[in-house]
Amino acid sequence: MSFSADWLALREPYDARARNVSVLHAVLASFAGKNAVRIVDLACGTGSALRAVAPKIPASQHWQLVDNNLSLLARASEMKPPPGVTMGTTPLDIGYDVEAALDGPVDLVTTSALLDLVSETWLERLVTEIGARQIPIYAALSYDGRVEMSPRNPHDAAILQATNVHQRADKGFGPALGPAAASIAIARFETLGYNVVHGNADWLFDESDREIQTEIFSGWASAAREVDILPLVHIVEWLTFRRDEIAAGRSSLRVGHVDFFAQPIGSR
Repeated sequence: MSFSADWLALREPYDARARNVSVLHAVLASFAGKNAVRIVDLACGTGSALRAVAPKIPASQHWQLVDNNLSLLARASEMKPPPGVTMGTTPLDIGYDVEAALDGPVDLVTTSALLDLVSETWLERLVTEIGARQIPIYAALSYDGRVEMSPRNPHDAAILQATNVHQRADKGFGPALGPAAASIAIARFETLGYNVVHGNADWLFDESDREIQTEIFSGWASAAREVDILPLVHIVEWLTFRRDEIAAGRSSLRVGHVDFFAQPIGSR
């Protein structure tokens, strides 16, 4: 599954703001004293993880950006990295060949907003390959199902339930883990003997964040329509209410996400 460049650009500042500070500090601390770091970014999109994280790492860095969307990868290749950072791009469908993305010397794997889209089978492959290579992983912005909408509407719970059903549909990796992804991934890495630091990384939107709230609510309405478990009239009523509240400057929204950093115990 891939997303449009416009959507990725719209969400990028909110993603950057949402990243959990404690988890990011653990990532940075793991590279203390290192002169150079080699990072593989899975499902990189247009390179938002590099833009968010690279300026905070004092060591020189090489980022290998991996994605199967050639258009997004081309946009990523056009950005100017910060001083001391080099990058390359790899067109690769990680759904079929994630192992190839991890070949060679790698000090850190990063990924953002990916794990909630993958199946348990694919996640097991990823955990197995990372564990066999003893590589740390920084996985950011996995949706975990926590949502707070204000003001409330009688259809909120039903729309969210339908959206979460849609979240678990096949996104190109098999039946998706959806909101359960982060907790399952954390448990798998802990079972391998990894030390895992994790924390909430929620999207927070206030009354001024109108465009992204409109996109999110429209997306949820479309998802609810696709799973076809709610009367269409209820979906339309709900979306009309949400759009009216956004236009009136009365809408706020929290969408729960989780970040984690999993590191082999004893590694630096």
